[in-house]
Amino acid sequence: MIKLNDIVVKFGDFTALHNINVHVKEGEFFTFLGPSGCGKTTTLRTITGFIEPASGTVIVKGRDITHVPIEDRNIGIVFQSYALFPTMTVYDNIEFGLKIKKVPKDERDRRVREIARKVDLSDDQLKKAVSQLSGGQQQRVAIARALVTEPAIICMDEPLSNLDAKLRVQLRNELKQMQKDFGITTIYVTHDQEEALTLSDRIAVFNKGYIEQIGTPNEVYNFSKTEFVCNFIGDINRLGDGAVDAMVKAGAPVDPEKHNYIRLERLHVNSEARPGQVTLDGTVESREYYGLYIKYYIKTAGQTLKVIEKNDGVRIYEAGQKVSLVIDPKDIMAYEAKGEEAAQ
Repeated sequence: MIKLNDIVVKFGDFTALHNINVHVKEGEFFTFLGPSGCGKTTTLRTITGFIEPASGTVIVKGRDITHVPIEDRNIGIVFQSYALFPTMTVYDNIEFGLKIKKVPKDERDRRVREIARKVDLSDDQLKKAVSQLSGGQQQRVAIARALVTEPAIICMDEPLSNLDAKLRVQLRNELKQMQKDFGITTIYVTHDQEEALTLSDRIAVFNKGYIEQIGTPNEVYNFSKTEFVCNFIGDINRLGDGAVDAMVKAGAPVDPEKHNYIRLERLHVNSEARPGQVTLDGTVESREYYGLYIKYYIKTAGQTLKVIEKNDGVRIYEAGQKVSLVIDPKDIMAYEAKGEEAAQ
């Protein structure tokens, strides 16, 4: 569906993207994830035509659109700021792209009202000025405006970042459902790991103009290809020398020359160790109660490890309590020690 082949983008002497290669399948929800300044929005703007690459090609459905004007790419765009016309009505905002394309008036009206229903905008809201709507409603207008022209692809640049946390969660669920209902190929840009893991079919993790890994949410989380991905996606523990030495002494296949990491939910408190697993003695330093789960900070082997335990309402450990930690060496992600900067 969408192929980026060896895309290089330069701004003067600065290279923003280095040989980016991505293949997005038809109907896929594909997310560009990474910290600020990593190149994810630049890649999106290259697909939509706002940026022309120094080299490489953008292919959509077998057609090279690298130098095709924005308006001829048949790509819907939802900007971070929504870029709506605040004094125009919701109806007029949604209709705008159809007017530009010179779609007949009756057809415009039918399509505006049809798409409004699909994104849960009422007839009354269609009559209001955009400035009278809430942030969540404005986001729906922006999506409706992008979809009403029936694009082959929709690109969204951090569309939920201006909303409060509760509304973000609500709307990302709606976004995913809408994308499934429309079956439209979607490129989504975000710096929010949870958002990416929740929404995506696949994720490309960006870092400093390079793609570190492309994979399903499970692949990038549980089988992080690089140390950067392992640190950026979710919370994680890096095992110190004390823990690694204890595991090596216990006969565990852990390489002390590498940087060794383990996810919080892969550690188990006061659990019975199975063959091949290692037990470390520790002391609870503190805990954070989240209802569904409890996060413990446990001092062991000269460091503090974070542990997430499902809250069963019975086994709750107090600060100062002696506990054991069970680690399965198979759950450790290990990376060549290339310098401390990789782990930041």
